[in-house]
Amino acid sequence: MPNSAPKLPLTQEERAKLRTCKIKLNDISHISTLELSQCLGISSDRSKYLRALAIFQTVPSIGPKVAQRIVDLGYYSLEEIKNMDGSDLINCWEEKCGYWEDPCLEDAFRCIVHHANNPESNKCWFDFTEARKEYRQQFGYPDTRPKLAWHEVKN
Repeated sequence: MPNSAPKLPLTQEERAKLRTCKIKLNDISHISTLELSQCLGISSDRSKYLRALAIFQTVPSIGPKVAQRIVDLGYYSLEEIKNMDGSDLINCWEEKCGYWEDPCLEDAFRCIVHHANNPESNKCWFDFTEARKEYRQQFGYPDTRPKLAWHEVKN
């Protein structure tokens, strides 16, 4: 399954500098944050952020919104997330945002962890739905899970 170019929150100036440096969007996940920072003339924090978004979008079926949530949890590489658990990640995310999420997000988190441990896999987020359902049937959700649902939150 070929990966499409990651969707990144780049400014017009950053896009122009990428072209000048002959760096394609698909290359961002493979270059160092230092190289990206120098090419774009941005801080190391910004290059780390952009690279992380690109890295997580290399996972089949993972788009920019899910990648953003993983970065918001403080993860910047697949290596950092390797020993995590999708159910723990969703619990942390829901605690952080203050509402419970669409269950598919847990499937996506499980998918990312799977790919961190199995980089050649072609599994997509929906391949983890049954595992999530079985897990939640057996263990449920934490008592501290927010009561407000994602679709009740005004954007």
